[in-house]
Amino acid sequence: MHIDWAALGSVFGVSLVVTVALVGLFTLGIVGLSKREEASTRGDSVAPATAGAYACFALCAAAVAYGISLIMT
Repeated sequence: MHIDWAALGSVFGVSLVVTVALVGLFTLGIVGLSKREEASTRGDSVAPATAGAYACFALCAAAVAYGISLIMT
């Protein structure tokens, strides 16, 4: 049995980077929603925070869908 350590390390590295990026993107979406609540209580416009939060969540969903499509093909 032969283990290709370079390929294993490459898969680990890519998985780590993608995981950190997705968690960070989801966190930005949650922060955007909390900023929306703060802007709402102050009477400011909530459109930028809402659009940013929804964009972050849409990118997360797209990344998950892409990952599932990679697994299925």
